[in-house]
Amino acid sequence: MYSIIIEDLTFKAILGLLEKERHQEQIVVVNVKIEYLNKKEYIDYAKVCDLIQQKIINGKYQLIEDAIDDIEEMLKQEFPQMKKLYLSVKKPEILKNALVGVEILRNY
Repeated sequence: MYSIIIEDLTFKAILGLLEKERHQEQIVVVNVKIEYLNKKEYIDYAKVCDLIQQKIINGKYQLIEDAIDDIEEMLKQEFPQMKKLYLSVKKPEILKNALVGVEILRNY
């Protein structure tokens, strides 16, 4: 089993329900781990980063859960060799005393 690991993919996007979040970009931090079986069917981590970043920026999601669901579906279509997906999306600026977000772990 092989894994690609992407830590702290950081960019600005519209993401959230609050009025301020709908009009002002905030920092979004994404962490990903994708497992696959065959090194001949490797997964391009640069492409994964680009796909995730563009999906969140263009989606202007209200809920992180919706963003994660769409990213999971996109990655599964783009990389059918994916056997396991860990995906975390965090918003470090939304609360002063905590780092908050949503994560999933899926086995295929």
